[in-house]
Amino acid sequence: MLKKRIIPCLDIREGRTVKGVNFVDIRDAGDPVELAKKYVEQRADELVFLDITATIEKRKTFAELVGKIAAEINLPFTVGGGISTIDDAALLISAGADKVSINTSAFKNPGLITDIARRFGSQCVVVAIDTRFTGSDWMVYIDAGNTLTPLKAVDWAKWAERQGAGEILLTSMNADGTKAGFSIEVTREVSSSVNIPVIASGGAGTMEHFREVFVKTGCSAALAASIFHYGEIPIPELKEYLSGKGINVRR
Repeated sequence: MLKKRIIPCLDIREGRTVKGVNFVDIRDAGDPVELAKKYVEQRADELVFLDITATIEKRKTFAELVGKIAAEINLPFTVGGGISTIDDAALLISAGADKVSINTSAFKNPGLITDIARRFGSQCVVVAIDTRFTGSDWMVYIDAGNTLTPLKAVDWAKWAERQGAGEILLTSMNADGTKAGFSIEVTREVSSSVNIPVIASGGAGTMEHFREVFVKTGCSAALAASIFHYGEIPIPELKEYLSGKGINVRR
């Protein structure tokens, strides 16, 4: 069985790491390069770097910052935000990213998933899905969570896999930043419906939340931001806890 991964996420706005609640109420969380170096020391398994306003503002992710972060770490590193063409992906991969994450652009142009997969391999393509429970089902949102689409999260995940995605980054907008726990239902549904790894995102607040999402769903990794950025849960202690609970994690 593959070992479960613990992944810090660095949401970037104007060159700084930030964190909000339910995609709003954004506050500063520190310098992304220094945080990246800290996570290397703490033995994080991977990093995710998302320029959270790149899509809205129609601008590209800062390749220069990606290069600075990549120069400081020896971890697999995913970059997303404003990637709308194969050239955008190529620029970030050449700057040091191991994978690229596409969200709105993938939804509007599913062929982009296939194009990147054919050029760099499916393992380089992460399709990020922002989803919110609307009262009847978990629906997909795009444009940084501002636009509701007619697609269910599970259906979009299956379609993205068929297009060539190598991984799904599933974020529950209902749980994001609340520290009330991962959204188990949608994570279970999506991870059981695809044959590629699913990263659970949104809601981590305690070590038990990580154990729960690994035990109750088929996700391959769990992602968090503020609890790691502000030192609330040190990654080495989290891994020790999970190992003690019988979860197979990288040490």
